[in-house]
Amino acid sequence: MSIAPIGPIGPVSGVSAVTPTSGTSGSSGVNFASALANGLENLQGLQNKSDDLAVKAASGTLTDVHDYMIASTEASLATQLTTAVSNKAVAAFNEIMRMQA
Repeated sequence: MSIAPIGPIGPVSGVSAVTPTSGTSGSSGVNFASALANGLENLQGLQNKSDDLAVKAASGTLTDVHDYMIASTEASLATQLTTAVSNKAVAAFNEIMRMQA
């Protein structure tokens, strides 16, 4: 089963599909550490693209302003998603630690 993030028109650019694995081996699918690393790399790429377009917009060399707005919004949404996932992971870890006491 493959899950692909879908935007209003189609797949979200810069975000790769995640294929869940069954069992604990992880050799046949994407493990959590590599999925996390890939997600952070994608986030960094989106932010770099947004920053580059912001510099072009400020210097007057950007021909289409909507390109910057799209890149900026993608980077913002990716950052919000990363923060939300991080908060949920910390909350889950804290809950697990409370269960052990």
